[in-house]
Amino acid sequence: MQQRQSSNVHGPGHSGHFTDTIWRQFIQSPAKSYALFAFIFLLLVGALISARLLDSTHYNKTEYPLKCTDGNNTKTCPGTYPTSYTPEEDHDSPLAPTCPDYFRWIHEDLRPWARTGITREMVERANETANFRLVIVKGRAYVKRNIKAFQSRDTFTLWGILQLLRRYPGKIPDLDLMFDCVDWPILLKSNYSVPGAPAPPPLFRYCANDQTFDIVFPDWSFWGWPEVNIKSWGKILKDLEEGNRRMNWTDREPYAYWKGNPVVASSRQDLMKCNVSEGQEWNARLYVQDWKREKQKGYKQSELASQCKHRFKIYIEGSAWSVSEKYILACDSVTLYVTPNYTDFFTRGLIPMHHFWPINVYDKCRSIKFAVDWGNNHTGKAQEIGRAASRFIQEELKMDYVYDYMFHLLNQYSKLFRYQPTIPTGAVEYCAETMACPEEGMARKLMEESLEQSPKETSPCTLPPPYDPSSLYDVLREKENSILQVESWVKAYWENQTNQS
Repeated sequence: MQQRQSSNVHGPGHSGHFTDTIWRQFIQSPAKSYALFAFIFLLLVGALISARLLDSTHYNKTEYPLKCTDGNNTKTCPGTYPTSYTPEEDHDSPLAPTCPDYFRWIHEDLRPWARTGITREMVERANETANFRLVIVKGRAYVKRNIKAFQSRDTFTLWGILQLLRRYPGKIPDLDLMFDCVDWPILLKSNYSVPGAPAPPPLFRYCANDQTFDIVFPDWSFWGWPEVNIKSWGKILKDLEEGNRRMNWTDREPYAYWKGNPVVASSRQDLMKCNVSEGQEWNARLYVQDWKREKQKGYKQSELASQCKHRFKIYIEGSAWSVSEKYILACDSVTLYVTPNYTDFFTRGLIPMHHFWPINVYDKCRSIKFAVDWGNNHTGKAQEIGRAASRFIQEELKMDYVYDYMFHLLNQYSKLFRYQPTIPTGAVEYCAETMACPEEGMARKLMEESLEQSPKETSPCTLPPPYDPSSLYDVLREKENSILQVESWVKAYWENQTNQS
């Protein structure tokens, strides 16, 4: 027994007099030795904790709340917010993670100017339809408004950009851009592909499609939508996560749910034909959203987190892409995704049959019925699709990544410039105070809850490289094949039903 013990603890010839003394005490009085070991262990733990506390206090995070002066009539920027910042190094943390895969589309969106670069003349050609022009010089934002956007789209888009500047002060290079807040993309590729055609003007907006060159940017609702009582994205994500926990998927209504305004698009009006009726059951429960009535009733029936009560939820575009997309995908329900004409910045990372079930826009009712029947008969696989979409939204579309997408898009955009941006005549400096302090009611509340109080302690995620042509082709082909596979299932099912009748 003693030989085995001495092989585990070095004798006096190896560890010196102190170790030898402890060893003899352990043999002679084990109880006292255990107490001594416990004392030494506590000293070591205390030293480690103290070191961590000292390290954590090395970076004193200073917060910068709104500094409104002269009541709510603040018209100048206080100049107290940091203009440069270096994230605190934490040697115990891993390197910045790689950004989600949909960030790779930044390279594709800017590819039209990769060869020519961007000139002042190109930017100013986009002025015709732009709601505002934004110039960033030395980390400060200057805005020239052209046309007031619908509701508060332009206001909260600009607010979001200002929060980016507060989050990463000094990290956004000088740039000059035009932003169009209207839904529909307008830079048709066909207009710039003929011989002798000029390069397209760079124009930012919320969505695009395969036929256009518009540069896609996160929409205003990530910072809130006061006109319809929608909170900022960070708040809603938490609400949706809690809402999903209220009701298990198997306990939800076994139908496809949609609530929205059908008047804005013929495709939505066509969808309403799939509603349950005395003559037909398409497994759909469709409701008209009346925002005027909802406002009068305090939006009690339009709380997003309380709308996760069906196993299936339908996403269908409005006049163009729809803000509702991210809220539907976050519900743990199977998203029945009606063939879209447009994409926003993150949906290019969604995979058919992994994150959603595709619905043929030209055969909606039969496609919906088949999808719901399939999901109710394959509950395990259906739940996997719903959970994958929710996980994507919660993990890959959290607010950190929304800001990082903006960060990388604007940084890559600025690298294309062939001129030094300057403050245009008529532009006004914008900052958090000049925007939020004059606001009241819901708009002020949303700005306060989405305010970046201090610079980010860590660096942005690492931008992944662009697709090579063959990889991009494979990604697109795989998505198309998945959609075609589902359409073949639907067609075969209904042909079989016809043959049996």
